[in-house]
Amino acid sequence: MFLLYAVLAGLVAGLALGGRLRSLGAMRLRWAWLIVAGMAIQGLLYSEPIGERVAQLGPAVGPGLYIGSIVLVLAAVVRNIRIPGLALVAVGAAANLAAIVANGGYMPVSPEALGSHVPSGGYSNSVTAPDPALRFLTDIFALPDWLPAGNVFSVGDVFIGLGIATAIVVQMRRGAGMDRPVLIIDSWPRHGLPPTRPVGVRCGPATPPSGRPD
Repeated sequence: MFLLYAVLAGLVAGLALGGRLRSLGAMRLRWAWLIVAGMAIQGLLYSEPIGERVAQLGPAVGPGLYIGSIVLVLAAVVRNIRIPGLALVAVGAAANLAAIVANGGYMPVSPEALGSHVPSGGYSNSVTAPDPALRFLTDIFALPDWLPAGNVFSVGDVFIGLGIATAIVVQMRRGAGMDRPVLIIDSWPRHGLPPTRPVGVRCGPATPPSGRPD
């Protein structure tokens, strides 16, 4: 749920800075099917009936599927690394992946952070460990109890959240000026008329005049 709050923060910040929600529809992600596949695998693992069935298949099946889902999403993020904010997402996903692989396919969570946040039924990729590997990359933080759907999170999740919020804000602002009227100025004298005369109004970003005089 930590990432959900990152999305909401990005939307609020984008609107506050003059962005538009419809501009998000113009974002183009390459290899988006990898993200869909990775998130679908995680969603199925977290569903109680399927998660329990996966656990019955063997102790290595669930962690293997979970690591594979992260790799799929990370590959798509790297493919779109030029989109503002996705470099942060890649760093965060890589940090989480490192912590999970180093701890046998599970993300360790500190008892202090876990507190009253009890995992739901079905598969869980979290495990409490007294001395986990790469502890500073594990789930050592927790959202306040008063927040709805509070949960634990890691340093990697912070990077992912910041990257997602950044990508949303930049994309919302990128299309904010596309529909504003722009006065087109003709700086070249034409047919004996003085230069710098308005010749029309169009919608779109202002661009310098091009071409040569008549």
